Amino acid sequence: MEKLPNLVWIRSFDAAARHLNFTAAADELGITQTAVSLHIRSLEADLRCQLFTRAARKLTLTEMGQAYSMTLRRALADIALSTNSLFGAGATQGLTVRVPISTAALWLVQRLPEFKARHPGISIRLVSNIWAESAGQDDVDVELRLGKGHWQNSASRRISQEAMVPIASSRQPVDLSAQTLHNGPLIQILGYEDMWGSYLGAFGKTAAPAALAYAVDTTVAAVGIVAGGGGHAVILERFARRAIKDGQPIEIVGDAVPLDQAHYILGHPGKPSSAKAKEVFEAWLEEIFGNDAVDG
Repeated sequence: MEKLPNLVWIRSFDAAARHLNFTAAADELGITQTAVSLHIRSLEADLRCQLFTRAARKLTLTEMGQAYSMTLRRALADIALSTNSLFGAGATQGLTVRVPISTAALWLVQRLPEFKARHPGISIRLVSNIWAESAGQDDVDVELRLGKGHWQNSASRRISQEAMVPIASSRQPVDLSAQTLHNGPLIQILGYEDMWGSYLGAFGKTAAPAALAYAVDTTVAAVGIVAGGGGHAVILERFARRAIKDGQPIEIVGDAVPLDQAHYILGHPGKPSSAKAKEVFEAWLEEIFGNDAVDG
């Protein structure tokens, strides 16, 4: 049998990786911050690999640390679920999950039946919001946000890499590229930085002065206008591919360009009664975002 690292060290590493803070990890585990630090240094020595980059007032995962954290989180979540299923009371555990409205409508809701099939003992209450900064933190177990990870008073963990693509109606096929898209009609999505400016700028282009035809507050609305033949939009590639898979009459009409925003899980403490279910759901989110990046 292969030798495993000390499981106490593993648990401390998992908590520290989720919180990116040794003190918060110690509070969760009911031990001292010194003990957490010692466990992680011992684990790094045992693995002969640095898992964290330590700087003044900032703790980040190394590339190897991030990969190891994702694997361990899934394994620990599976252990927790199996334990609860076999030895728990069998009652359904409820989770309140808050997600950006376009991420929910264009990508996540289609995946939830997959989660429910794998974890029938966990029920999901899904709530969505347009503006992340206006959302409170009351009674939320898991929160997913799209942005740059800079939210005041909220620790966050990046779980995706994103790219943007231009889309047009498939009912009106045209040969489009960055050379012609700048003429419009263009649909701008509010709340993002100027995605058209970023996209066209990657090809040395700018939008024509009269090109902007619509400004909307959700990607859902932008996809609807494009599907109706009203113009072109730049949206997340994962949203575009899922919408096409689900039968929306749109098509991708240009190369993908990396986006400096990503999906993050925020560090909400959640309710003690749903702690294990929260771990399982967050591990599943990391898994499907990772698989989507691989599968395309």
